[in-house]
Amino acid sequence: MNRYPAWKYILLIAVLVVGIIYALPNLFGDDPAVQVSSSRGFELDPALQDVVENVVASEEIQAISTDFTPERLMVRVNNFPEQLALADALREELGDTYVVALNLAPATPPWLRAVNASPMVLGLDLQGGVHFLMQVDMETAETQQLERFVDDIRNLLRDERIRYRSVRAERDELIAELRSVEDRQTAMTEIARELPELEIETFDGGETFNIRGSVRPEVMTELQQTALQQNITTLRNRVNELGVAEPIIQQQGADRIVVQLPGVQDTAAAKRILGATATLEYRAVDEQNDPFEAERTGRVPAQSRLYTYEGNPILLSRRLIASGDQLINAAAGFAQDTGQPMARVTLDATGARRMFDFTRENVGNRMAVVFIEQRPETRIVDGEEVRETRRVEEVISVATVQEPFGREFRTTGLGSAREASQLALLLRAGALAAPVEIIEERTVGPSLGADNIEQGFNSVIIGFCLVLVVMAIYYRVFGLVANVALTTNLVLVVALLSMIGATLTLPGIAGIVLTVGMAVDANVLIFERIREELRLGNTPQAAIRAGYGKAFSTIADANVTTLIAALVLFMFGTGPVKGFAVTLSLGIVTSMFTAIFGTRGVVNLIYGGRKRVKSLAI
Repeated sequence: MNRYPAWKYILLIAVLVVGIIYALPNLFGDDPAVQVSSSRGFELDPALQDVVENVVASEEIQAISTDFTPERLMVRVNNFPEQLALADALREELGDTYVVALNLAPATPPWLRAVNASPMVLGLDLQGGVHFLMQVDMETAETQQLERFVDDIRNLLRDERIRYRSVRAERDELIAELRSVEDRQTAMTEIARELPELEIETFDGGETFNIRGSVRPEVMTELQQTALQQNITTLRNRVNELGVAEPIIQQQGADRIVVQLPGVQDTAAAKRILGATATLEYRAVDEQNDPFEAERTGRVPAQSRLYTYEGNPILLSRRLIASGDQLINAAAGFAQDTGQPMARVTLDATGARRMFDFTRENVGNRMAVVFIEQRPETRIVDGEEVRETRRVEEVISVATVQEPFGREFRTTGLGSAREASQLALLLRAGALAAPVEIIEERTVGPSLGADNIEQGFNSVIIGFCLVLVVMAIYYRVFGLVANVALTTNLVLVVALLSMIGATLTLPGIAGIVLTVGMAVDANVLIFERIREELRLGNTPQAAIRAGYGKAFSTIADANVTTLIAALVLFMFGTGPVKGFAVTLSLGIVTSMFTAIFGTRGVVNLIYGGRKRVKSLAI
């Protein structure tokens, strides 16, 4: 007897239903859409939705829908002319505070979006755009860090009135030459207390008493990673200027960054934007004068400058407290006393001394952080292209000085942990980042992407249909059962790719085609084993039971070894290789499920139970 427990059929049906639901969004195509997000990555104000809807109404555009999340607002329209008109109107209305980008939003029905069902993301080779691979100069980053420590040690020795001859960096070490043994001992104590990042030891020179210092390996590794993340954050901010809706900016290896900009074809413009620089400044808030009066009359006090913060004018002192090149690190966290989100900032010795002097005299007053960018722009003058750099300054934070502080301090009063994290990223991005060199660039045209999609889709369909025909002819009823399993397998692979948000590339399509072949291989092993059992004289029911039971170990061995190879490709591969590994891994899992678990259930429905079967159509 071949019986299948009811719970196995329930599981099969449940998996099939879930697979169909999450694969369906890939059938509905895309709607032209306009996406609005914060230019600095902060959460959007819900009131923004009303502003956008008023612009839509004023432009007499019939929007399909408006979707709002804290990260972005998406307006779907009916056609591309309406998309362009709405984007221009929103850019004029919202200004530089927001990034308005063109997008193609999945036309997924609301009932599918309600269960978070969305289509697969297409890779650059299928969608078109530009690809950059950037090398971060870690040696320069290390040199810059050593120079900061040189300044820190010099300032520390001066503050403590310790006599020294010189402090310098030699290769990857710091050398401090002191005048006497007592000076060296005092310096050792102060450096160990103020700069725990350094490992220090003593050695004697000809006429001096010296200290040799080196950055602890774990600290240098963290500094390198911080430099890499600073560059990623800065690049992400630059990409916003291009109006790219779904850019990919991610770390590759220990010192490289991949930037993929779907839909962008002007490589020169992209390189100019990515080469923009940024820094930041700490300035005191002018508490003596009225910023609203200064804005109304246009008369700004000589010692102050007029800025805008959260839509309101604010006067800041022209006197600079500290700047981005004096910032060592910034990290988000929570205040221990209140539990509120905060950003913790660390300055070098020069910045720390100036910050302490200011805060000691200004407890209760406010201090602002100004984010400054040098944005390259291109204008057409008299028919010729003219390149120039525009300086953009924005107040990103205003906080009240609660007590004197210097090297380390915290910024509180933030609305959420996300805002604290974003502020820390902006502060780190303002500091000097390690130099970056573009070592590889590629441009993929949109027509090539369309051709790739069509060819890849056709390869899957042709291969799939040929397999269906051969299986139906050669294995008859069992071949039809295998065809049902193959179809289910393809649906499940697409559903899983959509659920995990994996990016589909050409190698990924190749992985799907290979999965179809492997799923057929499993069914062939089972069916040939059943035929062998029938030739040995076993009954049909016994042949079915033995076919599935004895073929399982062979199928498992073959699939497990392939799965191991796919996991190795995912761990050590990059870009498209990982895409191939992901689809292959998912396909192996689903093919084993459908070929063994699924087909067994269908075969048992046809031939199992209490049915007396004299022969099998195989």
